[in-house]
Amino acid sequence: MPDNDMLLSLYRQMLLIRRLEERIAEKYQEREMRCPVHLSIGQEAVAVGVCANLSAGDMVFSGHRGHAHYLAKGGSPDALIAELYGKVTGCSGGRGGSMLIIDKSVNFRGTTPIVGGTIPIAAGMAWALQMQQKNAVVAVFFGDGAVEEGVLHETLNFASLHHLPILFVCENNLYSVLTTLDERQPDRPITDIAQGHGVHADHGDGNDIIEVYEKTRDAVSRIRAGKGPAFLEFATYRWKEHSGPFEDTGKGRRTAEELHAWKARCPLEAFRRQLVSQGILSEEAHWQIEKEIDEQIVRAFAFARQSPFPEEGTLGEHLYAK
Repeated sequence: MPDNDMLLSLYRQMLLIRRLEERIAEKYQEREMRCPVHLSIGQEAVAVGVCANLSAGDMVFSGHRGHAHYLAKGGSPDALIAELYGKVTGCSGGRGGSMLIIDKSVNFRGTTPIVGGTIPIAAGMAWALQMQQKNAVVAVFFGDGAVEEGVLHETLNFASLHHLPILFVCENNLYSVLTTLDERQPDRPITDIAQGHGVHADHGDGNDIIEVYEKTRDAVSRIRAGKGPAFLEFATYRWKEHSGPFEDTGKGRRTAEELHAWKARCPLEAFRRQLVSQGILSEEAHWQIEKEIDEQIVRAFAFARQSPFPEEGTLGEHLYAK
C-alpha cells in the first residue's frame, strides 16, 4: 500500500487530469482549438497509477488518447494546452495537436493517431536501452482496439524473444469508436494473447487507483529485475465520445444506462471517499487542492492564448530528426 504522501499525490494528479480535460471539453466549443481531441475522462486512474511507478529516466509512449499519460508522466499543463491551440510554446511546437504529443524533457516520447502505431517504436526504444545497458523501462499505452492490430502480436513476440524492458499497458474501455469489444474480438481474455507470446500478463480494475498502482509496481519491479516484458490490461471506461467534448449515448450504440453505471464507479470519487474515510484527506484539504488546480488551469489557458503561433517561414522545419 502506498504511504499517505503518495496517496495524496495520486489524488492530486488524478484531479488535475480530470479538471483540465473538463475545461478542454468546455473551451473546445469556442472553436479556437482546431484539432480533434480524444478525452480520457473516466480513465484517469490507469495513467496515474502506472506513471507513478516510473522514474524520470523511464520512457512513455501513447496513442491518440494521450493527454492523461503525458500529464501523469510529469508533462506541463501549459505546454499541453498551448499545443491544442497550435501555439509555438506547445509541447510539440504547435505542430502536433492533441494526437501528436512529444516532450523529451519528461521522457514522454510520443503519441500517434495510428492505432497501435507507437507499440513497435516503444519496443525499439526498449531494445536500444537494453543494448546501452541502461536501467530504464519503457511503458506504452494503447486501447483494446490495438489488440486487433498485427503489429502488437509481432512486437510481443520480439519483446519476449529479447527480454526487453517494456511494459505494455492496455486500457480496455470496451469500445473502438462505437463498436463493442464482443463485436470485434472472440470471447477470450486479452491477457491470453500476451501469455501466448511468453509475456508475463495480469489484469486489473482500471477504476481502482490502488490496484493499478500495485499491479504496475509489481510488473515494473519484475522488468527491472531482468525478467523480461510485462503486459497489464486494465478495465475502464471513457465518459465522453470517441473524439470530441460531448457524450455519444444518443448515437444508438452506447446506452445512457451503461454510461450511468460506469459513472457510478468514478475512479476519482471512489478514491476521494476512501481517503476521507481513512482520515488522509479532509474536506478542507480537498477544496484547497481544487482551488490550486483551478488556478493552475486558468494560467495554462491564459498562457496558451497569449502565446504566438509558429511563424509561417518555419513550415518546413521539424520534418526530420536531426
